[in-house]
Amino acid sequence: MNGLTVGVRAFPAGTVLEVAGDLDFATAGGFHDVLPRLVLRPGQRLVIDLSGLTFCDSTGITAFLAARNVALDAGADVVLAAVPAPTLRVLGIIGLDQVLPVHPDAAAAGVPAAPAPGPPVRETDPPGAVARTAPET
Repeated sequence: MNGLTVGVRAFPAGTVLEVAGDLDFATAGGFHDVLPRLVLRPGQRLVIDLSGLTFCDSTGITAFLAARNVALDAGADVVLAAVPAPTLRVLGIIGLDQVLPVHPDAAAAGVPAAPAPGPPVRETDPPGAVARTAPET
């Protein structure tokens, strides 16, 4: 059994939920805890990126519907991205692939790549300058 992590990041057209690990009865509470804090505006998109999803049971499917309801209440739409094959099969069997549009990956859903992690840059530095820290002693 894997834990669940749900990352949230904004992009110009909306918000991405990056789901990793198992989304099941034991972990779905963590997914639901994030939903009330989402900031979505009319016309925006909520992208649920499942590229890190390792398992999803019926509770996870219900969590997707809860996210859809949050998006619809805000006047936004919702799509799934990078849905693993077993989960995609279940969505197809129960017809949710007709309700929750599916994209092969987050980029196809309109999400630009996340900025590469790196050292912080101070606002007073010229463009391209990298903040340096003193070596540890």
